[in-house]
Amino acid sequence: MAVTLADYEKVVGPEVMDEIRMLAGYVCHKSLQNINSTPVGGGVAEILTRMIPLLRELGVDATWDVIKGNEAFYAVTKAFHNALHGHPETITPKMLEVFRENTAMNLEEMKLEGDVLFVHDPQPAGLIEKKAAIGRQWIWRCHIDVSNPDPAVWEFLRPWVERYDAAVFSMPDFARDMPVPQYRIAPSIDPLSDKNRELEPEVVRGVLERFGIDPERPVLTQISRFDRLKDPLGVIESYRMVRRHCDCQLVLAGGGADDDPEGAEVLREVEEAAAKDPDIHVLLLPPFSDLEINALVRGSTIVFQKSIREGFGLTVSEGLWKGKPVIGGAVGGIRLQIINGVTGFLIHSPEGAANRAVELLSNPELCRKLGENGQRYVRENFLITRHVKDYLLLMLALDHPGERVVQLAGI
Repeated sequence: MAVTLADYEKVVGPEVMDEIRMLAGYVCHKSLQNINSTPVGGGVAEILTRMIPLLRELGVDATWDVIKGNEAFYAVTKAFHNALHGHPETITPKMLEVFRENTAMNLEEMKLEGDVLFVHDPQPAGLIEKKAAIGRQWIWRCHIDVSNPDPAVWEFLRPWVERYDAAVFSMPDFARDMPVPQYRIAPSIDPLSDKNRELEPEVVRGVLERFGIDPERPVLTQISRFDRLKDPLGVIESYRMVRRHCDCQLVLAGGGADDDPEGAEVLREVEEAAAKDPDIHVLLLPPFSDLEINALVRGSTIVFQKSIREGFGLTVSEGLWKGKPVIGGAVGGIRLQIINGVTGFLIHSPEGAANRAVELLSNPELCRKLGENGQRYVRENFLITRHVKDYLLLMLALDHPGERVVQLAGI
């Protein structure tokens, strides 16, 4: 059964939904076209999959299109992604030319029809070349941490992103020195999606047993793409330290993304590091495994997100929403979600992660309290209803440039 706006009232209350409906009434005369680089895999696709139907039910003509790209292009954009996060990468003139050629192809082939064009991340950023010819309002939505980017990659992208009417970042720390208005909008999770909705205990147990995980023993879990910036090898290192003090199992589960060609190589490294330990479960999940991911997290004792670079990390809010304490790297948007010692623990090393995991495994009441705090914090800050509201407000703000206060008729 399809989820409707009325279903969210049971989660956030009717007042919140009434406010969202009111805001939608002021922008529903505009069409909103979202553009990104992949239809499946990764946080952007996940958010758009849930958000587009909600916007449409609100009366906003919202659409979603995906740029085209070959293997060479996605190898380049993966290197760009890492470099913009500050990770060392070798960027060659040939790679820049591949990016330009792919941008030119998409400029020829993609229909840009929205009154507002919401362009997500660096891959489609060059579509702004069409602005002079077609006008419209253009928003660059950067989901990654560009607070310390590789200068060569940032300077390559800058002439494009500075031509947008607005830029949106997940944290103030990510904002750049740009001559365009910048907004902070955090990502979100959908509490009613298969990945986050309530599950019966027998469903959770059944999924654990299907994957060979003992539901009677503690479980440490990290859900993420197999990506070096997510540090799955560091999680294995932490797990082995924990095992010196506490019995536990480790689950490393994730899928691939169409725009991430590095994943297969990282998966091989993880499987080698697991070294046939029967208590390390490395799970490459197919697309649309949301219910399985939900059950794996609900069946876990502690959730990890030990990233060394991170734009936001939706898996943190997903774990907190399920009442689980989360141990996360003190980087990027993870710092927005984990209040250290209140909703989980921020760490800087495998040793730090292991120490916090031992502390939690030794103190079930602390686990419960952090999980309870985390669920409340996500309800107040990181649900999709807040995200929809922020996007509607941004569309309103674009119609009132330079105004500090926007007075809406009838209010």
